[in-house]
Amino acid sequence: MRLLPPALPRAKGLKVATAVALAGLPLSLMALQPTPSTAAGSASAMLSRQSFVAAAVQRTAPAVVTIDTERTVAVAGSGAGLPSGLLNDPLFRQFFGIPRSSVPSQRTERSQGSGVIFQSDGLILTNAHVVEGSEQVTVGLQNGRRVEGKVVGRDRLTDLAVVRLMGQGPWPVAPLGNSDTLQVGDWAIAVGNPYGLDNTVTLGIVSSLNRNARKLGILDKRLDLIQTDAAINPGNSGGPLLNANGEVVGINTLVRSGPGAGLGFAIPINRARQISSQLISTGRASHPMIGVGLDVIRSESGSELASGARIVAVQPGGPAAMAGLRPGDVITGVDGTRMTNPSDVINAVERAGVGRSLRVSILRGGEPLQISVTPGEMSLRSTP
Repeated sequence: MRLLPPALPRAKGLKVATAVALAGLPLSLMALQPTPSTAAGSASAMLSRQSFVAAAVQRTAPAVVTIDTERTVAVAGSGAGLPSGLLNDPLFRQFFGIPRSSVPSQRTERSQGSGVIFQSDGLILTNAHVVEGSEQVTVGLQNGRRVEGKVVGRDRLTDLAVVRLMGQGPWPVAPLGNSDTLQVGDWAIAVGNPYGLDNTVTLGIVSSLNRNARKLGILDKRLDLIQTDAAINPGNSGGPLLNANGEVVGINTLVRSGPGAGLGFAIPINRARQISSQLISTGRASHPMIGVGLDVIRSESGSELASGARIVAVQPGGPAAMAGLRPGDVITGVDGTRMTNPSDVINAVERAGVGRSLRVSILRGGEPLQISVTPGEMSLRSTP
C-alpha cells in the first residue's frame, strides 16, 4: 500500500491541482522552493548586476568631452608646379589659356574627436591624431558649454596629446584606474562621440592585453595596446575606456573594421600617465632607443618561441652598433630580467630611460655574452 504524505494546509488562493502536485513532491524538494521574499531578492540582485554600467558611466561621463578642430589645407590646382606668382597674374593666365581654377587655393578642414578631463586644472587627454595640425581647438562639455582649448603637447609615437581648457573652472574630472591590474575577460566600457553622436556608451570585455601595434601593421607607433570588443568608431578616438568601477583604464585610439572584424584598441592609462606627465612639463615626450630591429624567435615550422628577441638590423652609429651588437644576436635578458619577445626588450629600454647603461645578455652563435648598452634619444620628437 502506497502511503500519502500528510494533508497540506489549504492556503488562500491555492488551487486543488496545485496542492495535489505539491503533495506528490518529496519533502526535500518542497523545502527548496523559493519563497516570494527570496524570489524578490534574486530579482533585486539581478537588477543590481545589470546596472553597474550606468553607475560606471555616471561617475566619468561628465568629464568626457568633444574636441572640434580646424586646420587650413592647400588644394592644388591644375597648374601645380608653376610659380604661384605667375598663376596669380591674370595676363599670364589669359596668354597661356590657364583657367582661374588652376590657381592653388586653401580650404578649412574640420574634424572631431573625443577626450577626457583628467586633472582639475582643466587638462584633457586625447589622441595626437585628433589635434594634429590644428589651428583652432574647441572643447564641448556634456553640459553644453563650449570652451577654447590649447594643445600643450602631442606625441606621435604613442598617439597621445594633452589639451588645456582656457576657460574658468571648476571642471569635472574622471577617476583614473590602474591598467596593470586588467585581466582578459574584465568588463570594458567605451565612452565617446562617434560620428558626432555625443555621449555614446558601448559595452564589451577586455579581449587581450599587450597587443603590439606592429602586429596590426602600424609601424610608426610604439604601443602595446588593450584590445576590446566594445564598439569603437570614428569620433571615439581620444575618449576613455572604463572598467566596471567607472575608472579610466585606457584611451581609445584604433579600430580594425571589415568583414568578421570590429576590434577596438586603447592605450593603457598607465602609459598615458607617463607620457602626459612629460608633455605637461616639457611639451614633448622622451623615447629611449638602442637602435636595433627585433623579431621573434621562430622554430623550423615557423611558430613563435618564447626564448628571446633576435636582432635583425642594427642602426649604423646607434647605441647598439657602438656597443658591438650585431644582426643575428639573440637578446635573452636585460639587467638580469629574462626577455621572451621584442616587446620585453622595448619595455626594458623604456623603463631605463636615456643615458642609463643596460647590461644586455645575448647569445651569439650559441655562446652567451654580456654587453653594456646605453640607450639614446629617438630622433622622432613631440611637437606642440
